Amino acid sequence: MSRVPDAVDDQERRAARREVLLLEYEVLKAEQKARIIARDHLMYATLAGLVSVLVVVFTAEASAGTVLLLPPVCLVLGWTYLANDQKISAAGRYLRDGLAPRLADLTGTRPGEVLGWEWAHRGGPGRGAAKTLQLAVDLVMFVVPTVVAVVLHWTAAAPGRGLSLVAAAELAAAAVLAVRIVLAADFASERRTP
Repeated sequence: MSRVPDAVDDQERRAARREVLLLEYEVLKAEQKARIIARDHLMYATLAGLVSVLVVVFTAEASAGTVLLLPPVCLVLGWTYLANDQKISAAGRYLRDGLAPRLADLTGTRPGEVLGWEWAHRGGPGRGAAKTLQLAVDLVMFVVPTVVAVVLHWTAAAPGRGLSLVAAAELAAAAVLAVRIVLAADFASERRTP
């Protein structure tokens, strides 16, 4: 008779663990969704910032150094975009590599059968091209304006020493951001379902 309560207790524990994991999944997906929305809005914010600075730059009263206002806009928003993107990717990895196997174990299935979408959307034709295009967009949005602004500043009639140092620092920051964006680009395809 003692075996029946043990079996019931084990089933209850497994059901409770399953509920906790499902709650964790829901919370993590909600955070991931919020971060995706925030990340996508950073693109619009960057465009708005670029346009705003360009309006100031092209006014008749703008000084030659005004173009150096572009890099901080792009760099700050670019770092924020990258940080959000990395958290989104980390959440996806955790869902695939951490949560799915535990849920599969509790349900007696394979991880891909529990959270199949977490693998399915990572494969297929066109993923490499889409990732390459996204990398190009990220670099054009957050790095290229800095490089262009610095080149414009340095080719101005008489760039001052102080602003030239600022421009050099902005260029260095853009190089670091570019490297980080390239390193963060996730070209791995995981069409497999474990």
